[in-house]
Amino acid sequence: MTAAEQRNPLQRRALLRAAAALPAVGAAAAAFEATPAQASAAAHSGRFDPESPRFALAVLPDTQYLFDADSADPTPLRETFRHLVAERAEANIAFMTHLGDVTEHGTKDEIERAADTFRTIHGKVPYSVLAGNHDINSGDDQRGASAYLAAFGPARYASMPTYRGASPDGYNTYHVLTAASRAWLVLALDWRVSDKGLRWAQGVLDAHPTLPAVLTTHDLAWSDDAGEAQLSDNGKRLWEGLIRGNDQIFLALGGHYWPPGRTVLRNDSDNDVHVHITNYQDRYYGGAGMIRTYGFDLVRGVIDVETFSPWLLARDSGQRSSLEAETVELTGPSDRFSLSIDFDARFEGFAPVVPPKPRPPAAVMPRGTVAYWRFDASGTAPGSPVADGTVVRDLTGRGNDLTVSRLHASGPEALTWSADHHPGQPAHASLRFGGGKSPDRGAVLTTAAQAALNGEKFTRGYTIETFIRLPEPFEGDHAWMGILSWEGRNGDAGKTTGWSPLEPTCSLNLSPERFLQFVVYPQRQDADPTSWSHAVPVGRWMHIAVVNDGRRTVMYVDGSKIARNPSQPSTGIATLGKPFVIGATQFDERFGQGFYGWIGDTRIVNRALPVREFLTPFD
Repeated sequence: MTAAEQRNPLQRRALLRAAAALPAVGAAAAAFEATPAQASAAAHSGRFDPESPRFALAVLPDTQYLFDADSADPTPLRETFRHLVAERAEANIAFMTHLGDVTEHGTKDEIERAADTFRTIHGKVPYSVLAGNHDINSGDDQRGASAYLAAFGPARYASMPTYRGASPDGYNTYHVLTAASRAWLVLALDWRVSDKGLRWAQGVLDAHPTLPAVLTTHDLAWSDDAGEAQLSDNGKRLWEGLIRGNDQIFLALGGHYWPPGRTVLRNDSDNDVHVHITNYQDRYYGGAGMIRTYGFDLVRGVIDVETFSPWLLARDSGQRSSLEAETVELTGPSDRFSLSIDFDARFEGFAPVVPPKPRPPAAVMPRGTVAYWRFDASGTAPGSPVADGTVVRDLTGRGNDLTVSRLHASGPEALTWSADHHPGQPAHASLRFGGGKSPDRGAVLTTAAQAALNGEKFTRGYTIETFIRLPEPFEGDHAWMGILSWEGRNGDAGKTTGWSPLEPTCSLNLSPERFLQFVVYPQRQDADPTSWSHAVPVGRWMHIAVVNDGRRTVMYVDGSKIARNPSQPSTGIATLGKPFVIGATQFDERFGQGFYGWIGDTRIVNRALPVREFLTPFD
């Protein structure tokens, strides 16, 4: 950057990072050769997990002051590369992208020194590099041969599994990576893309219409001191000519100016595009090899962004100078933040999630299944009431059919058919319960008086599973509403340890704090071991499983074992030959309120199932 550029507030550089990458095959010219030592180091580097829902993209801003004629010191950058290699497995680093201005003057000597430094990461973490204005003499991507192109052109990336191709001029490249079990596209565009270059980039997007894309370039946006970013003149050209019309591009990253900043723009599909700039060359030691990581978490629906210098971080904290200490990690709102993104919703316009098809009952009734109910019978219209007397068949054929009845003077809305369901549920249907208090109301489904399930003791273990969804907003008082249970009083089974001898021998309930409670009075022990979950969410489906191996009981929510599972011995269930119930829990053999929300497929197996065999499999 020139002194004139520094004086112009619209030219202050702030480089950004965000990248992306993973496997794909590349077609390019001569391969960039790695030394035997590099190949050996690559073989021992940590493995990237392309199936994990969490992965990181590393973004490297302007490094030009580390390669400035005879003032060069590549040590910080080399340490950054060592860090990325060492942490690749732990942080699940998919890719690294450099945002341009690798060097200060773009001379052959500077470029070759920088290219040599990149050997530290080459063959160990895939990456992209693009030309900034300091890396070339002038012009757009049609400028022809240059020292930069000779060192950082397509031949460098040919051996990388993420590399897919380059524009005919060689200054623009694209990369495809597999992360979180899906493919992602990274465009690395020259600091001045020509019209030919834009047509090439559009062709890449057209050839990969279902891939979410991260666009990286050098000159995209500038920021004020408050971190509010605005598109630069070149950024406006990219926005109008490429970004706004391609919904795939959800993240655009640039450098060139400082201070760092960010903004969110709306594209032609009325979706968010996150525009970031980052650049730390103005800070101590030319940025000290500062790296920014974008931590994608598809489970939480966020991208967590952090900015730090591995070179300074590796030093003894007690030995750091004051300037080193203030540069080691940046925590301002433009340097450390989280982006909330519903990835499925954001990508729906070009890559809609295809829901799994319903699974037939036979596919989800493993050995030992004693009862299985689902609510997808033909002729059931979503939203219509489920009439009293309706029978829901036990699909195992063991005769544990359920019959519908309303509690108290409840109306038709107390139980209705619904097409809503957990995305991993075998049947694509559920029941909507309208239970509540003041007055008590609801509906239940109960087994017949002579059903075998009523007296099943489960002394060798059991797995009880169901799917539920609590309404949002969760209105009214529903404390201690029952989800499923067996009728009867534990005192009649000779139990003496519980809260009250009038409560049933087994029930799954919801506390006032929305904690799931599973309480069981075992067949062989005079005890009442009780499992308590965390506060469960509203507005989304969850899978609940209670697993007993004949010795103790463990509750799982969405495939995760909860913390408060009792260590007390627990063998069997002290059933009394009385009906099994979905939709409420009795006290003193009387129903009060009914369940409020949705209940889906419910299954009972007479043995402990591993998590992988749950109704919706979890890894």
